[in-house]
Amino acid sequence: MSKSIYCDHNATTPPDERVIKKIAEISTRVFGNPSSPHRVGQEAKGHLEESRAVVADFLGAQPSEIVFTGSGTEADNLAIFGAAYANQDKGRHLITSAIEHHAVLAAFERLAELGWETTILPVDSQGLVNPADLKSTLRDDTALVSIMTVNNEVGTIQPIEQLAAITRERGVLFHTDAVQAAGKIPVEINKPAVDLLTISAHKIYGPKGVGALYVRAGTNIEPHIFGGGQEAARRSGTENLPSIVGFAEAVKLLSEKSNSNDQAAAVGEEFLHRLRDAIDDVRLHGHPDRRVTSTINVGFAGINGEALLIGLDLQGICVSSGSACSTGAIEPSHVLTAMGCDRAAAESSLRFSFGRLNDPGDLDYLITTIADEVDRLRRLSPTYRAEQKVSTNGRA
Repeated sequence: MSKSIYCDHNATTPPDERVIKKIAEISTRVFGNPSSPHRVGQEAKGHLEESRAVVADFLGAQPSEIVFTGSGTEADNLAIFGAAYANQDKGRHLITSAIEHHAVLAAFERLAELGWETTILPVDSQGLVNPADLKSTLRDDTALVSIMTVNNEVGTIQPIEQLAAITRERGVLFHTDAVQAAGKIPVEINKPAVDLLTISAHKIYGPKGVGALYVRAGTNIEPHIFGGGQEAARRSGTENLPSIVGFAEAVKLLSEKSNSNDQAAAVGEEFLHRLRDAIDDVRLHGHPDRRVTSTINVGFAGINGEALLIGLDLQGICVSSGSACSTGAIEPSHVLTAMGCDRAAAESSLRFSFGRLNDPGDLDYLITTIADEVDRLRRLSPTYRAEQKVSTNGRA
């Protein structure tokens, strides 16, 4: 292996060295429990609340509206289960989309098993929810709508402002999973006006094991972890102070590192352009314009994506076949299937997600290696060779 290139930033990002340093400092120096009334505990509480203020400011929220959790998945679950249980008097109808992260879809499936009625909105071939579909699906007993801001597999950006405005007119709570949006596009809770919003530290060069849920003031949610009443009784359990402080440090660094986010987007755009020039029969999944350009999901006709992933890994290139949380699943991507891809097209696809570890200098090796691997696998594919023969004969 002559080179190592990481192209899986949507799965997780490498923690910034300054984040690691901050976590180490807090871990060794500030060991108190933030709930303790003595000076050691209150020192810890000061760092906790300072971190809460940093995250709140990033979202345009008030510190009291931020709940720290153990992950983005937990934050999604708290939003969905919490809103569903707290608003049963309004109704037991819930709406989401077919391309949500499993943290949302699995929560909806569980609530359906418990007696809630759920509606799964379709998306078009580019991964967009149609606001008209949401509007026509809302009912008097709809308690919550949950639509992600940026899709983790294809990078499509949803029309959240329109969707949230529709629910607000009807007095329905709106939650958005913004885990893949933070650090890539502006994320402010008043643009659009959402009621609940999820972000996660390890997607923005912070530590794993900590997330945050924004809960608009006045929005009722039921807790699903009980104990000492931490986080204003919305999420019990002693706060993971070192990771929370690391989360806040990562948020602070986002503005400083905005140029590197721009660079990741530019690398993604150039990668796609050069990939299409180098390889025939490459299909982009997702919206051609309304997407985060650092996320590139492409299908390579005539090959198996998992085989290509393994081949690239042996050449030092780390990519993904979809959501890292569903690795090992034997079914094709639910996102690509919902977008209308047949099984063969879905199984021929890989996701390349770029970030701070990438620069334009990576592209020569990336493109050459991918082209060589695709060519090798296609030469081994009797189906692809037969299709090419038919195509050539047809042109002749």
